[in-house]
Amino acid sequence: MFRFRLGGIPVEVQPSHLLVSAMIAWTSIDGAQAGWPFRQVAGAPALGHASAMVVYILSWMLIVFVSVLVHELGHALASRLFGYRPSIALAWMGGHTLPNDQPGPLPWKRNLLITAAGPFFGLMLGLGCWAGYALLKGRTPALDFFLGTSALANLFWAVLNMMPVLPLDGGHITATLATRVLGPRRGLLLAQGLALLVCVAAVVFGLKTGLMIFTIIFAMYGVQAFRLVTEVLRSTDKGADTAKLRGPLAEKLREAQAALKAGQLDDARRLSAQVLETEEGLTPQLASHAHHLLGWVALKEGHGRPALDHFSQVQGGVAVEPHAVAAAFSLVGDDARAVEWWKQAWQTSSDRTVLHEYAGTLIRLGREQEALRLPGLDPAAAYTCAERVLFIRGAFSEAAAVGEAALRHTPSATIAYDAACAHARARNAPEAMRMLRRATELGFNDGAYAASDADLAPLHGHPAFEAWLMELRQTAVS
Repeated sequence: MFRFRLGGIPVEVQPSHLLVSAMIAWTSIDGAQAGWPFRQVAGAPALGHASAMVVYILSWMLIVFVSVLVHELGHALASRLFGYRPSIALAWMGGHTLPNDQPGPLPWKRNLLITAAGPFFGLMLGLGCWAGYALLKGRTPALDFFLGTSALANLFWAVLNMMPVLPLDGGHITATLATRVLGPRRGLLLAQGLALLVCVAAVVFGLKTGLMIFTIIFAMYGVQAFRLVTEVLRSTDKGADTAKLRGPLAEKLREAQAALKAGQLDDARRLSAQVLETEEGLTPQLASHAHHLLGWVALKEGHGRPALDHFSQVQGGVAVEPHAVAAAFSLVGDDARAVEWWKQAWQTSSDRTVLHEYAGTLIRLGREQEALRLPGLDPAAAYTCAERVLFIRGAFSEAAAVGEAALRHTPSATIAYDAACAHARARNAPEAMRMLRRATELGFNDGAYAASDADLAPLHGHPAFEAWLMELRQTAVS
């Protein structure tokens, strides 16, 4: 990885970007060898086959690097027009531009302009290279190669990037416009349905022409679009209220709903399961309400997979809340899908709990700075959310690391104690004791609670732990 600044805009280049550009060059070698411009450079001896191949690959890497950088620079400069301070990261096949002083949702009109600026800059670069190629053609083979290849690459990428498929810019533009005109649900359904059709056509085209990379990429995009379409179809805007339902099964569902609100999870599970087991009078709507309740019971118990299984069977006028889907994906470890659901839930509810769960998911994805710049964020709450989910998953070492990161922002006895519990569950006694001592320094003094805490059970009998407990007891007596 290397970093530099371009006109005050920080740019980070990941090794994955260089690797992919080298692979693109490698896949085009067979069809390009006859026309390599590097076998004879003006005034220099002819290059051998291996040397020409290396120069060809490096040249292609330079073209890809410049093309992607100019595309992302379009996003960044448009961001600056609105007073933001963007940063650019180049990774894999493309890049990402973040307006780093406004991490929340952008006003939709600004978002459209910033998104469209990237393909526009790429198109202008392609047209400029094409004009240069037309004017300077024949001067040198190398110049012809650079200008001609850059023109084709940028024009192709500008057109490709405007296809209405996420995560391409055209997909973001289509989704934004569709949701503005038709509303969140119908707009998203239309945008992703269109994306699915385009992906199918692109895969067929790729198979017929032998462009396997093109085929694979759009197959992946198509799977993503299909998942989004099915998730939208499984929910509606009518809610999950059981008040209007009639009959004995509906009454049992209302009892289950009351039990869930009261924290009586066993009763909520039992009553909902009884509804599903009753054949007489069970309608699809009643079954959907029962699955919705059972999904929430699973969430409350920290089980993401059963929650997703139940939510997938919800249909017919019953909505699965975005934050419920987000929580389920978080619990199963699919933070890449969870983060978009948390973001949607935050945008539609403005709930601070949802905000901190969204930030916690960003932290688990390694996007810590983006999370900390969310407006109105309490860093300690965000790190606590990130740590809690990791702890529930059983990723205890990772949970402890997040807890220690939280201490750098908010020195708290509770945060230090929770990090100690995570270290203890990870069977890392020295680090657990270090965090317990830190918790004591910050004010923790409940030795009785610590002695009975099941999360610290792996430390029982450990001399340092027993000595620490003795110190707490003596402090309490004095």
